[in-house]
Amino acid sequence: MPRVSTYLNFDGDTEEAFAFYREVFGTEYLSPITRMGDLPMPDGAPGTAPGERDKVMNVALPILAGHVLMGTDLLESMGHRLRVGNNVTINLELEDREETERLFARLSEGGSEAAPLQDMPWGASWGTCLDRFNVRWMFNCTDGTS
Repeated sequence: MPRVSTYLNFDGDTEEAFAFYREVFGTEYLSPITRMGDLPMPDGAPGTAPGERDKVMNVALPILAGHVLMGTDLLESMGHRLRVGNNVTINLELEDREETERLFARLSEGGSEAAPLQDMPWGASWGTCLDRFNVRWMFNCTDGTS
């Protein structure tokens, strides 16, 4: 089912932050925390740097009215730097590839594309863009064609 969630980037303390949010909202994670070392890397891709395998790749916590707060640790080894502007992203989870491509194209107009839509190992077509108003958008499409 399509949904919208808020995705937060952290500088290595995602797990601590989400333990706090879990306590505040009195809810439980939707699934176990996924670690950077949990997913296989594509052939030829650099592996996860030592010390980063236990960093949080993804965590999802329902908060209020069905809204889901999601989070990840940025990786220094990949050149990620936390700053205002990349710390919050609106995550669109869709089931229709054509609609995903339409929204991605429209939101990218006049903005900057951070990562084009591409098939990912978790079975989704994924991409991000920064729109012309400097709002970050993330797309996850699980239409079965990935």
